[in-house]
Amino acid sequence: MCGIAGYFQLHSEARPDRELLGRMVNIIRHRGPDEFGAYFDNRCALGQARLSIIDLATGSQPLSNEDGTLWITFNGEIYNYVELRPELEKLGHKFRTHSDTEVIIHAYEEWGKECLGVFNGQWAFAIYDKKNKSLFISRDRLGVRPVFYATMNGRFYFASEIKSIFCDRSIPRRIDLAGLDEIFTWWTTSPPRTAFEGINELEPGSYVEVKNGGVSGGRYWRMEYPETYDKERSLNSWAEELHALLVDSVRLRLRADVPVGAYLSGGLDSSATTSLIKHFTTNRVETFSIAFHDKAYDESEYQKQVADYLGTNHHQIQCGYHDIAENFPRVIWHTERPILRTAPTPLFMLSGLVRRNNFKVVLTGEGSDEILGGYDIFKETLIRRFWAKNPDSAWRPALLRRLYPTLPLSASRARYYLETFYKAGLSESDKYYFSHIPRINTTTKIKDYFTGGVREAIGGYESVCAFDRHIPANFYRWHHLARAQYLEATSLLSGYLLSSQGDRVTAGHSVEGRFPFLDHRVVELGARIPPAHKILGLKEKLVLKKAMKDELPREITARVKQPYMAPDSNSFVQPDSPDYIDEMLSVAAIEKFGIFKPAYVANLREKCAKLYHAHLSFKDNMSFVGILSTQLLMDQYIDHFQPAEGLGRESFKIWHDYSI
Repeated sequence: MCGIAGYFQLHSEARPDRELLGRMVNIIRHRGPDEFGAYFDNRCALGQARLSIIDLATGSQPLSNEDGTLWITFNGEIYNYVELRPELEKLGHKFRTHSDTEVIIHAYEEWGKECLGVFNGQWAFAIYDKKNKSLFISRDRLGVRPVFYATMNGRFYFASEIKSIFCDRSIPRRIDLAGLDEIFTWWTTSPPRTAFEGINELEPGSYVEVKNGGVSGGRYWRMEYPETYDKERSLNSWAEELHALLVDSVRLRLRADVPVGAYLSGGLDSSATTSLIKHFTTNRVETFSIAFHDKAYDESEYQKQVADYLGTNHHQIQCGYHDIAENFPRVIWHTERPILRTAPTPLFMLSGLVRRNNFKVVLTGEGSDEILGGYDIFKETLIRRFWAKNPDSAWRPALLRRLYPTLPLSASRARYYLETFYKAGLSESDKYYFSHIPRINTTTKIKDYFTGGVREAIGGYESVCAFDRHIPANFYRWHHLARAQYLEATSLLSGYLLSSQGDRVTAGHSVEGRFPFLDHRVVELGARIPPAHKILGLKEKLVLKKAMKDELPREITARVKQPYMAPDSNSFVQPDSPDYIDEMLSVAAIEKFGIFKPAYVANLREKCAKLYHAHLSFKDNMSFVGILSTQLLMDQYIDHFQPAEGLGRESFKIWHDYSI
């Protein structure tokens, strides 16, 4: 993992702005503190903040092909570079490093943008073609690595993080209210939209080309589900193929010239990746986890159980309310968008623990739930679709009680609550977002806090339709579980879990996350597996449990999934809570930024403070965290943003200056 940044002159050539590139690289140095690199000519500037993981000695960037006509700055990993290199050498390409970066540039030289289809990895890279006076930028299939861009001042700017683009002081910094509306609907924005006006996010599985003053793009990969399934094939057969692919995926993701650790939550997914490291490689296994003071969120008992079973050298960090509140502003600096839960904050602390133990790389279990049907939202979808066929049925909605048997309500009240909540939108089964209506209905309650001015500015924009353009033509011919999985992967996975809760909080401590379940081969296999082998009745991830039966004890594979969560509003209303909370939620601050109604915010805060010892509703928690994070974002990026100091020539290990 690294940080990339730069710009491309859209029309006329100009003397390079070395000081600007120095600022752009410096402000994302947390992504790659090991060394810095730069390339300049009168048309293009490329910057690199490197986290050295592969080819520590000669893998510095920016890097060129043999004749210097192509230059690359690259963030991420191409795991199958070892296999691709001999193929390129047979085609006549000459290598001078042992890095995966050089494989990319030769593959692009040989196959053009078709090279994207042969890469197995996670990436965001920019390639400058001097001969054709063009820039090519690509992002990996699932959106593990970020890249943003903006077109202003006759330039095309790009960077791993938005703050880098803002280092050009002439670029306006304004909140995109439609983007905010999307976040308060989906937890994320729909690319290319971001939380800031004029700043674009490159969609996962896509590329963009800049040439002749124009910007064009395209898609090279999309998650696809079949319209029919192979129902003759047994569960055991699917499980065997999944197991073999996961073993290979883990093997590839352990390729590094530095030690690799693993996150261990105590659940099935992280236990599976850790177990595969243990059983199918010779790597020593170091695991890392979070223990919460609030026992409602703590899984340390299960973490210890797995760590003891697998014999890992286990490291644990304790997380309390004050820890979350103290670290929350730093998390918002890294996420560059409002968030609705505090869950990224303990993970930010966890990556700090990883780094303090001298690890740069960790494997995690992200992606399994989306690909193999692990979330309750998928079970809810199956029940609601079944219920929608006979909306007046008295017993069909009773299945919800089986899904949520531990609600702290009487049987009659629990049934009334579940039926009322999940019946909303039951008649809208023709909508692409049918599966997500209950979540959307809860999330959008935050908009009750918007001022009249914000509502007027947003106007008739329907953020519920934000992901409509991402829907494939044959979407409605897919099984309804497949539709729900696709929408979850397209929205929450890439836009939140791999971003705010993934790349941003690991990169904040110069750590790279790797995700075996998001190997595109695993994703494509998961799409072909029949729904009944993913969820049977109310039992989730059946095929994964079958695949891992010989490597994990039954106590782990049979355990009911506990979603990862962290204390929300409770973290900010304790007697020892930091002073910034009073400042950000004061009437003066709320009025200054003009997004939320001061009286409504004051009432919410008073309610949370009175119930500081209790667990509030999802609606109240999301509203509190969403409002506070928005206020922090406004303060950090609109009101008090300061571009980093420009790095001088002496700070760069690599400096290629071909300007005239």
